[in-house]
Amino acid sequence: MDWIISDELGLTVGHLVGWGAAGAMIIGGIAPYIPQYRQIKKTQDAEGFSLYVCLTLLIANTLRILFWFGKRYEIPLLLQSIVMNVTMFIMIHLCVNVRKKNQIIRARERIFTGTIFMLYILLCCINGSAQPDETARWLGQQSGVTGGEKPRRFYDMDRKYFWAWTDFQSYVDCMLVFSVLGAAITYLLIEVSPFVEFIGFLAVFTEAMLGAPQIIKNHQNKSTEGMSVSMVIMWTCGDVFKTAYYVIREAPTQFWVCGSLQVTLDIVILLQVWWFRHNTAAARRLRRGD
Repeated sequence: MDWIISDELGLTVGHLVGWGAAGAMIIGGIAPYIPQYRQIKKTQDAEGFSLYVCLTLLIANTLRILFWFGKRYEIPLLLQSIVMNVTMFIMIHLCVNVRKKNQIIRARERIFTGTIFMLYILLCCINGSAQPDETARWLGQQSGVTGGEKPRRFYDMDRKYFWAWTDFQSYVDCMLVFSVLGAAITYLLIEVSPFVEFIGFLAVFTEAMLGAPQIIKNHQNKSTEGMSVSMVIMWTCGDVFKTAYYVIREAPTQFWVCGSLQVTLDIVILLQVWWFRHNTAAARRLRRGD
């Protein structure tokens, strides 16, 4: 009887550990962004945080979701991608609102209207007999252009302003276009194994490059001011845990290789924090000495 109870207890503990690890994978990914969110909310300054971090994660997790349809992996990893996408949109919404409030002079609004362009392509594909005037009139109605008004651009893909739009809906529309096109291509090539493996690699490699936009932002600013150090420390701890999870759970090779790269970039950001703070402290001492 004792050994039966022992076995049952061991199974229960094993399940609890597994559920705990799965829960940490799903929810733990958003934890690093809580201090960054609170810092931006408190200071009403979003300049130290790179929105390209959000873009990187949105692309990576969207690709990972598409990868799941071609090669099934653990459900917690799929749920993590969904939760992370929601979190990134929350971060973007905050940053866009803060930047609008901080505008001293109202700048020209920059919006992404790629959804209209995509609808135009679909319209041409579905109704090949549509006349140019009819198509132009339809596009004008969708973009709010009437009569003799000067038509707006169907899409705003100027490199200078890409992912720097002034309204939240533009970011949602951009990812909608990416998701729809990605889903269509994946549906057509779902049976092609090399393509599926490439999607998986691209997903985790993009996520592995998460720290790169922040590294560039810090280098351009010559400072880490405005960036939450707590966020980066939590990034590092989470990525170490995640990489170990991939190895232990025998996830596809792409996952743990790129997880290791992600940890490396986290360490580079922490080195930037030390370097810029060291230089700032040295400059202050030098001024006091003068």
